[in-house]
Amino acid sequence: MNCKYFGECGACRVYEEGYEHQLSLKVGLNQERFKPYYKDDIAIFRSPQSHYRSRSEFKIWHKEDELYYAMNHIDKTGVVLVDECPQVSKPIAALMPKLLSAIEKNNIGFKLFGADFLSSNSGEIAVSLLYHKKLDASWSEIATKIATELNIYIIGRSRGQKVTIGQDHVTEILNVQDREFRFNYIENSFTQPNSSVNEQMIAWALKNLPKNQSDLLELYCGAGNFTIPFAGRFRKVLATEISKSSINAAKANMSLNNVENIEFVRMGVEEFVQALRGAREFNRMRDIDIASYDIKTIFVDPPRSGMDEATCEFVSGYDTILYISCNPETLVRDLKILCKTHIVADMALFDQFAYTHHAEMGVRLVKKGSLQ
Repeated sequence: MNCKYFGECGACRVYEEGYEHQLSLKVGLNQERFKPYYKDDIAIFRSPQSHYRSRSEFKIWHKEDELYYAMNHIDKTGVVLVDECPQVSKPIAALMPKLLSAIEKNNIGFKLFGADFLSSNSGEIAVSLLYHKKLDASWSEIATKIATELNIYIIGRSRGQKVTIGQDHVTEILNVQDREFRFNYIENSFTQPNSSVNEQMIAWALKNLPKNQSDLLELYCGAGNFTIPFAGRFRKVLATEISKSSINAAKANMSLNNVENIEFVRMGVEEFVQALRGAREFNRMRDIDIASYDIKTIFVDPPRSGMDEATCEFVSGYDTILYISCNPETLVRDLKILCKTHIVADMALFDQFAYTHHAEMGVRLVKKGSLQ
């Protein structure tokens, strides 16, 4: 990827010797980092070298009477005005100048401070326009006109207000192991930003699931990105997530894929663990027959903070642990606990965030003495 803003824009921080060099740095760092737990080579899954982000956020900068996209400067000393970004998906890249021109032409740029883009592989785009003012009927009329002309969805946001023109989501189609999975990605909620790497992560995880017919427990399930592809490999799946909007999206995505063997529960992990252990009763679990589950495998995809000690100890009770981590540093910390009872049987690095120091890791752990 070539970008005229390398060295200025803070979105890319490792770029000087190209994609393969930045990837080799990550691989070397993490091979050494995880050496105490895994001696073999870590499997590497590459990102496309450009146009790989299906979700991107830009500031809107006002300079005299003109509007610009802006990103934080790499040294955090202000912003860099940009007129293109080779990170973003091709549909977003093509839309960016057209959208800014339409906003200026139709005079709806006053108090606009941000634009968040969300796209699908098929080219659907939802754009959230962020304002420091209340949006009125006149704004809705103009935004509707722009949305129609550009064939996009627009969501206007200001404090305490959300105005949806068309719809507030795009439908992504992921191709994994010769099967299509459909997901409604909702604006202003978490989705995997790199669809190509996401497909590779799901495929790797499916390969590492045990070949038995027991049940699966998933913590931090989000909108079902992994849950739904996993469901075909288990008799039943029990999944939890604290975010109400994510749980609602997960249930909708389950229907979208004609999956029926998942029970989604909106609970934080701490409360969920208490419920499974019988320490407390919760109304949200009253219709779930825990005794009917035969859970031998647990899947976790925690936030950057990783898992706390109590959750690690709970997770250690299962034969197979599949762990996707967006923060190798907290993964190392958690492995110190998990590897008291388990060994690492497989490990992968997913280059979800190219040209940065960040890497996504996948780990399969199996209980000592029962390598699968």
